[in-house]
Amino acid sequence: MSQADAAFAKGLEGIIAGETTICSVEQGGLFYRGYEIHDLAKNATFDQVAFLLLEGHKPSPAELDRFKAEIRKERPIPHHVTRFLQETGPALKAGTAVPMDVLRSAVSILAHTDPDCQSVAADANLRKAKRLLAKVPTIIGQMQNVIDGRPLVAPETGGDPALDHAANLMYLMSGQKPSPEYARVVDVSLILYAEHDFNASTFTSRVIAGTLSDMHGAVTGGIAALKGPLHGGANEMAMEMLKEIMHDVGEKGIGTKAVDDWMQRAFDTKRKLMGFGHRVYKNGDHRAPILHALGRAIAEKDTRNPGGHAALQWFRLGEQVQAIMLDKKKIHPNVDFPCGLTYFTMGIPVPQYTPIFVASRVSGWCAHVMEQHANNRLIRPLSAYRGEPPRKWNA
Repeated sequence: MSQADAAFAKGLEGIIAGETTICSVEQGGLFYRGYEIHDLAKNATFDQVAFLLLEGHKPSPAELDRFKAEIRKERPIPHHVTRFLQETGPALKAGTAVPMDVLRSAVSILAHTDPDCQSVAADANLRKAKRLLAKVPTIIGQMQNVIDGRPLVAPETGGDPALDHAANLMYLMSGQKPSPEYARVVDVSLILYAEHDFNASTFTSRVIAGTLSDMHGAVTGGIAALKGPLHGGANEMAMEMLKEIMHDVGEKGIGTKAVDDWMQRAFDTKRKLMGFGHRVYKNGDHRAPILHALGRAIAEKDTRNPGGHAALQWFRLGEQVQAIMLDKKKIHPNVDFPCGLTYFTMGIPVPQYTPIFVASRVSGWCAHVMEQHANNRLIRPLSAYRGEPPRKWNA
């Protein structure tokens, strides 16, 4: 047996591929630099969590004020990036381009005029990390304005300097300042999505950084990995699945055998149901109930439709689907499932769910890029060869 055969694990499952001080994903909890996720979701803001990830410790009030001022200063995006978004507008509207691909390209374009782009020094990396954290929400928001045919929102300032990260993202996307309740729900969702150790997109970023390539390149690769429906794209696919069920069974079918029958057909045809299961968590994703509770509370107060709480019907459907999955398959939802429901309840366009994930996870990616560069070794695993045995070309 070869060395590669002895160490083989499909998908690297169970393989320790490196060390980190940033995040610990455990059966009993999720920790960012030692702080447990329920504690952070209840007591911290995303701005504080981003500082924690990027600068390595809990910020003092003065440090947080300084950090937020640095981020606000970097929110505007260059004119050439704005032009790219506007020129891509027809393709976005036609569906031939999708927001995650446009965001990926826009981040890559940002590199060309970043004065620190080619440096992998620690101070340059931290400056780039803050610029990316600041500019990604602006790209997302202005992209949505282009899709909707609205004027760009505050392009000179990248939004409203008085708003924190989550609230400003929502403002940029719609031109409307969110209620404190909506802003807090999105803020918590960003906390939950900020970091998750060596997940597919973070590992991609670290592999790129391990070659001593630059941070913009590593983050661009992370975005490409996050797009996939088996990773970040699951929140969009989970909501599309629920919309399909609702279309097929109708609101009157919620809570009835009709949903059970729909799910059984999905099981019988071996359909992949997105938003469920996790490679690490076997007894449930610690983040999912946090976001579910916040989203359901929003749905219970929904009064946009006369005569009823329409948004709550979606949560009731989601809860029924969750119960069937747990009963029939013993599989728990991951955070992407309540994320889709929660963002849908707040009226956020489904194609922007994963880009919003980027607005959060970029903090984790950049932290990992900096950690990789600070103690680097090229990431180069072995493979288990399964091809033809040695043979002669002219045999």
